[in-house]
Amino acid sequence: MTTMTDRPAAPTPRVTEKEARRVSEAARETVWEKPSFAKELYLGRFRPDLITPFPRTWPDVAERGEAYLEKLRAVLAELDGNVIERDARIPDEYLTKLAAIGTFGIKIPRAYGGLELGNVYYNRALMLIGTTNPALGALISAHQSIGVPEPVKRFGTEEQKAKYLPRCAAGAVSAFLLTEPDVGSDPARLQATATPTEDGGYVIDGLKLWGTNAVIAELLVVMARVPKSDEHRGGITAFVVEADTPGITVERRNAFSGLRGIENALTRFHQVKVPAESVIGKEGQGLKIALTTLNSGRLSIPALAVAASKYSLKIGREWAGERVQWGKPIGRHAAVAHKLAFIAAVTYAQESMLELAGQLADAGETDIRIEAAIAKLYGSERAFQVVDDLVQIRGGRGYETADSLHARGERAVPVEQLMRDMRINRIFEGSTEIMHLLIAREAVDAHLSVAGDIIDPDASRADKLRALGKAGAFYATWYPQLLVGRGQVPTMFKEYGKLATHMRYIERTSRRLARDTFYGMVRWQGGLERRQGFLGRVVDIGAELFAMAAMCTRAKARLDEDPQQGRAEVELADAACKQSRFRAERLFDALWDNTDASDVKLAREVLDGKHTWAEAGILDASEGTGPWIAPYVPGESTTEDQHRRVRLTS
Repeated sequence: MTTMTDRPAAPTPRVTEKEARRVSEAARETVWEKPSFAKELYLGRFRPDLITPFPRTWPDVAERGEAYLEKLRAVLAELDGNVIERDARIPDEYLTKLAAIGTFGIKIPRAYGGLELGNVYYNRALMLIGTTNPALGALISAHQSIGVPEPVKRFGTEEQKAKYLPRCAAGAVSAFLLTEPDVGSDPARLQATATPTEDGGYVIDGLKLWGTNAVIAELLVVMARVPKSDEHRGGITAFVVEADTPGITVERRNAFSGLRGIENALTRFHQVKVPAESVIGKEGQGLKIALTTLNSGRLSIPALAVAASKYSLKIGREWAGERVQWGKPIGRHAAVAHKLAFIAAVTYAQESMLELAGQLADAGETDIRIEAAIAKLYGSERAFQVVDDLVQIRGGRGYETADSLHARGERAVPVEQLMRDMRINRIFEGSTEIMHLLIAREAVDAHLSVAGDIIDPDASRADKLRALGKAGAFYATWYPQLLVGRGQVPTMFKEYGKLATHMRYIERTSRRLARDTFYGMVRWQGGLERRQGFLGRVVDIGAELFAMAAMCTRAKARLDEDPQQGRAEVELADAACKQSRFRAERLFDALWDNTDASDVKLAREVLDGKHTWAEAGILDASEGTGPWIAPYVPGESTTEDQHRRVRLTS
């Protein structure tokens, strides 16, 4: 790597809301070549045939997968997660040991030196790794879910696969660089450029923020904008780049409240020359490649979330059973019992969703883009709630560090670390807010497609009339199907036994959800996409229905395979479904009875400075120093020249 002299920061391009939406829409996968259980669910069509019988891994893959997990357990038993937390660094020898058993190539085809175990065993491996230390799980996840292996495997040329996949499988760490200091979920404002050269290559310039693994990576996936010209289609393009290419500088190793061992960097590209062979896919396909990669890549987040929830269930059960207050274990008191029940229920729900989505992804017979997004959204949110409840159950010991507990002679349970480590999952690879919008966009896609020109302010009167006819034909056949269904027949789904009532509820509620979404479309038309509170609740109701379907089909499959274990799973699934139904009903009430309007009004007043009086009573910048009272400069933004130039070697 090389250093560089200071230079003025490139101005952030001003992009209108319309242009930003156009860029995002262009990157979406708009064609549904395969059926989607979740998409059908949001349209009011409950399709259990798409997920039953509960999919299972092929026997030969399962045999190899179980053998690998045994090796992984043995290696992880030799690693000390406390070392990573204490030193804020993952020792090189840990990575060497994991690479030796193929951990860096779990999903890479065997033809390229990988294990080719698929998503299910990859997720199970991450659950084990995450309980050693979540930062270690983040490293493996970033390398294999969004780093070089996945986009090259899916979109790379045969030459790229032969060149990079064996290296990645052998342990060459990779990173994914999209985010910039002023660009997060709005890619239309991407500043990094890849300027074509006369010899057919490109020169990359730009600054990339929050590149997980970028400090130690050998290979990078970089997103940069190619200028449009007569010879080049231009647009945001994906490149695979050697990390030691001249002009690449790791300027800072970022530090966070959790995941202390994460190798996350601020990385500068200055006149970085790359050959034409570095382009993954085609020019202008960068965002589509990134989003497609994330469809299955997002499953790594709920895998780590499930690990945290399972650990919380274990610690919560043990502590609530041994800690005695007022004459009996605290778990026997209703207040704590409710928390334990929640932890147990949503842990099973998360795992069921993860297992189902992973199995569907491996089978390849359905489109799982929505299922993966729901699993990520639900898993990251619920796992943090679980950990927060565990802190409460543990009391002061939940807030105290493991080192402090150990120093006092108590069991060193790192609950406060778990809380810090899990918080990022609600932001990683699509924040909760962005996931709500992403899923909602797919959920209402059918409505927007048929109503397109009706709600388009720029459409002509003739176009609107044609669209009105198209919409009328669609709704004339679709809406009546939402009025009656199998969920109203008491004998339906009787093969599910105790869980049949929940299966009928899913069917009825799916139709109800679709009707309410339609009512929202009629009421707000094109303004529906700005009703983010409404859409967020629609998404969350669908997530609860997906969780219930995953739990019911999984428990039934286990009951058929192993009646003794199956009965226990049915009991847990039943209790968990009751919780899901309660949450869904509250969300339905909030669809139409909420404080959304007054909240938006208040937020505007806050932004306009109308309520700065409410901030009185604390120190300001004129009264001292420190991060809490740092001076604020209106309009100030994080630019390249504000970052300290630091050369990191690793």
